[in-house]
Amino acid sequence: MRRRGLVRSATRAAVIGGAATAASGRVARRQQQKFARQDEMRAPPPAASSSNHQGSDLVASLRELAEMKASGALTEKEYTAAKARVLDGG
Repeated sequence: MRRRGLVRSATRAAVIGGAATAASGRVARRQQQKFARQDEMRAPPPAASSSNHQGSDLVASLRELAEMKASGALTEKEYTAAKARVLDGG
């Protein structure tokens, strides 16, 4: 009889812990998306280049990085470093 109570308590704790983890994951994803949108809005306009094609490549690269960051594929530090490389032309 006592064993069932322990199993039930352990099950409840697992369910509560899983729900808390899922909720915090959703909050983190929303915050990442929000910050990615803010970064995109703050990004300076691409530098004027001699070729419009180069400018569109730059914008595409920056968008791709922002999407990767928003999806969680890049950390803030990785995103910042990659963005600096793209803007420096390297």
